[in-house]
Amino acid sequence: MTTGYRAPSWALLATEAPRAGADFAALLGTWPLLATARRGDGHPVLVLPGLLAGDRATLLLRNVLRALGHNVSGWSLGTNRGPNAHLVQELRARLERLHHDSGRRVSLVGWSLGGLYAQQLARAAPGSVRRLITVGTPVLRRSRWTQNASRIVDQVTYLPRTAPLLPRLWAEPGSLRVPATSVYTRTDGMVAWTTCRYPVRPRRENIEVRGSHLGLMHNPAVLWLLADRLGQDEAKWKPFRPPLPLVPFFPRR
Repeated sequence: MTTGYRAPSWALLATEAPRAGADFAALLGTWPLLATARRGDGHPVLVLPGLLAGDRATLLLRNVLRALGHNVSGWSLGTNRGPNAHLVQELRARLERLHHDSGRRVSLVGWSLGGLYAQQLARAAPGSVRRLITVGTPVLRRSRWTQNASRIVDQVTYLPRTAPLLPRLWAEPGSLRVPATSVYTRTDGMVAWTTCRYPVRPRRENIEVRGSHLGLMHNPAVLWLLADRLGQDEAKWKPFRPPLPLVPFFPRR
């Protein structure tokens, strides 16, 4: 497995927007197939957006999953401007409420920086988390990308220096003890894909898709994969296998 840091090229970054449009076009072409994806079993699913995004950015994804019977909700915390103490406390409380009110463990889905939040929630409260799915997220701790992202977050949030910030990035102690799936693309123009793969371990999987970083929330391969993973029997984890019509969307190395 490749573990070195490879920064995205300027060409990939410059073409993110048009490639995201191509991802949406692919979604329209595969819509009838998505209607046959795995159904939800009623357990709560919490979706966390990326940096400088909010619930609008994950609306289509949440609506598709909801149409398939998944009990999914957004984070309801406005624009994601980085992990300050208030945000961390709110996310912890939201996870515990969902767990308590439903009587079932919660699946966490996080896009980009939102995936880092989801990962830390899973570390902090593994008893409340059913599974973790990160999409376009640098899951490796202490990677150069996350260090760079920390500086970017501080520059764009415009918070007072006296604000009660947690260390960048938010990092809970302890190991990750829940099933985890990392979804990534090698043509990501914003996140180094080499930081988006877990070391090989039980109940860990790294799934590569074709597409852009900005298009991951409406990428048909991602939507199918999320429905499949979220609908999987909690007690019978199996690695992901794409359906035959979607195999071209999942590169095989």
